[in-house]
Amino acid sequence: MQRLIGTLILSISLALTSLASEHVILAGGPALRHWENYRVPNDRHDAWWANFIRASTLQMDITRAQEGGSPRFTWFVYKKGYVLRGKEDNKPYTTWIQEQAQKRGAKLVWVHSGEDFIRRFNQLPAGRTRSFHYFGHSNKHCFLLDYSSQILGTSAAWLHESDLQRLSGRPLAKGAICKSWGCYTGESMNRYWKQATGTRLIGAKGKTDYSALSFGKMPTVNGRWIK
Repeated sequence: MQRLIGTLILSISLALTSLASEHVILAGGPALRHWENYRVPNDRHDAWWANFIRASTLQMDITRAQEGGSPRFTWFVYKKGYVLRGKEDNKPYTTWIQEQAQKRGAKLVWVHSGEDFIRRFNQLPAGRTRSFHYFGHSNKHCFLLDYSSQILGTSAAWLHESDLQRLSGRPLAKGAICKSWGCYTGESMNRYWKQATGTRLIGAKGKTDYSALSFGKMPTVNGRWIK
């Protein structure tokens, strides 16, 4: 009987852990070379189309290695950026992204604007999201889901710090890790995130650099991370 009770307790514990092990990633889109080639070489963005996609999948792999088992991922991706870059490069990028999601058992959710992300994030189950990561262009006030894709140096889709008042902290678990891997978001936007969700957003003071992905490492900051 004691062994049976112990087995039941272990099963319940594992089930509760599984329910809590939900991770959210938001990936913005890449710039188009058509626009970026007008810049001087040192100021050009996104020579590689997949910076934010590879960073997302690497984060999934790291999370799985740290936790073990089968953590669940909800992967929000700004679709239009990859549709446009795919047309420019004549590559099926949206199909490749779907394949990467399937490979890792991630739930891929295409989003079309900052408001679309807010709505879908707020619908996630309460208290089960243990981490949130953003990979994409940004400035100190804004996640730039689109940047230099439709217009040179301009964003056509974003999530501004003033929009965060509509973002609910309800899906986030107690002690959830939230981090933006975009440039400068530790300089203002992180404060609005904390006010909206009650959870800290780790952000960069300075620019972030995705070149470390070539060596299988996460992006770095040319400055420091602010917690």
